[in-house]
Amino acid sequence: MNIRFRVYNDGVGFRYEFPEQKHLTYFTVVEEWTEFAMTGDHTAWWIVGDYDTQEYDYTESKLSQIRLLNQGAINHNASQTPFSRTGVQTSLMMKTDSGLYINLHEAALVDYSCMHLNLNDSNFVFQSHLTPDATGDKAHLQAPCHTPWRTIMVSDDARNILASRLILNLNDPCAYEDTSWIKPVKYIGVWWEMISGKSSWAYTDELPSIQLDKVDYTKLKTNGKHAANNQNVRKYIDFAAQHGFDQVLVEGWNVGWEDWFGHKKDYVFDFVTPYPDFDLKALNEYAHSKGVKLMMHHETSSSVRNYERHMHKAYQLMNDYGYNAVKSGYVGDIVPRGEHHYGQWLVNHYLYAVTEAAKYKIMVNAHEAVRPTGLCRTYPNLIGNESARGTEFESFGGNKPFHTTVLPFTRLQGGPMDYTPGIFETQIWNVNPDNGSYARSTLAKQLALYLTMYSPLQMAADLPENYSKYLDAFQFIKDVPVDWQKSIYLEAEPGRYITVARKDKHSNDWYIGCTANENGHTSKLKLNFLDKTRNMKPPSMPMPKTHTIKTILKRTLLPKEK
Repeated sequence: MNIRFRVYNDGVGFRYEFPEQKHLTYFTVVEEWTEFAMTGDHTAWWIVGDYDTQEYDYTESKLSQIRLLNQGAINHNASQTPFSRTGVQTSLMMKTDSGLYINLHEAALVDYSCMHLNLNDSNFVFQSHLTPDATGDKAHLQAPCHTPWRTIMVSDDARNILASRLILNLNDPCAYEDTSWIKPVKYIGVWWEMISGKSSWAYTDELPSIQLDKVDYTKLKTNGKHAANNQNVRKYIDFAAQHGFDQVLVEGWNVGWEDWFGHKKDYVFDFVTPYPDFDLKALNEYAHSKGVKLMMHHETSSSVRNYERHMHKAYQLMNDYGYNAVKSGYVGDIVPRGEHHYGQWLVNHYLYAVTEAAKYKIMVNAHEAVRPTGLCRTYPNLIGNESARGTEFESFGGNKPFHTTVLPFTRLQGGPMDYTPGIFETQIWNVNPDNGSYARSTLAKQLALYLTMYSPLQMAADLPENYSKYLDAFQFIKDVPVDWQKSIYLEAEPGRYITVARKDKHSNDWYIGCTANENGHTSKLKLNFLDKTRNMKPPSMPMPKTHTIKTILKRTLLPKEK
């Protein structure tokens, strides 16, 4: 075995390599015992170590407090398998008492199990902990082969962690000769009304269970709440066309949603058959006539074997009707039963779905998949991931206010996140009176997330009617780019605030956004990063105590100003 190191100004990566050799060809990894020894009881921003979900709120604590706080940091999820009272997930962000920032993660996770960290809180040493398969093994390998890179970043300036390219640089260059079909996307969707409970993914409530090859939906009565119907989808298409959005995501368009969740069901969806009230051909033609594309949705219900059986037919359907992007989902326990979301079997599946999609020139936005490790450099049609606690949880009780000041230091280290920002109606009961949740945010903060949460795939997640109430603020979502030529992190402190300036890839326009915790943040910025011959003309949007923006100020800013 060889250990290969790559050293950069901002950190180091190392991996284990197994050359071709006579007495080691096929072998099983029972455990990996990489250790990361901390020098003290650092402050950490962490989520519970789990084989199946990263959809936890972050906890800020000393390393010595992880064991005590572990149980309280576990909230309910559709599939979860915590493994230790001191287990945490990567990317793990820490800060020493002397002011050093430390980040631990991995890069280029391919054909191996996802790495977690298990803390020995008597000496503050982390040990790698791999996700097991259904038999308890951690990986099955064939030499020559290698592990993913284990990464360590260290800096005395938190901004350097955010600006680091270490994870991406440890991945292989692009595997595709032609990438002209991979484009940034700004989209809306038939989604938030189901997430809030206002509407339904399912077409009918008449049957307790569904067998797809035996049910005739045309003979069933609709429940009256099915959102993916012709009239409603046309409304979204019209809104997207009016306001310049590229695509409209439609969830719940395909048969099978009546008993899709919680049963570990194998044949749950076929990914090609629409409900009776969703005219697949007519709606795509209508969207194209308006200069808009529909975005496909493939919820697998974690029945991965079923998805792979139907994948090529599903991708071909997308080509036939003009789709070029798919949002996939892996909600619930994995089928094959006993496998985990972050084990080697699923890691290979996620990449298989991406590389097969590339054969059809399809971009993939995978939700509930393993957290990214920079593979978007090699496979750029992996245009986005969720793989963390996103905006949808604002409708399930809410996220901590500091959540978006932590994610760029942790989850986004491995790649862009489809966080689905843009919720203008923060009191969810105004969307669905039966939902008492509220988004722990403000309208101004929702706008800032389009800058602080980088992604070339950005959603305006709220209902069209809520945007129509605040068209002045909505104009910012319409105007803000999703593709950048330069990014400068102006201020950063994990758990407190992040301020970033980004320059549009296709113009000389600059945009600045700040996200902060519940205490807010006042920025004092130097604008010397501006081009000397260019001025800055952004709307200045102060964050009032209410969720709406009462004042929009417009003025020209010069590079010499503060």
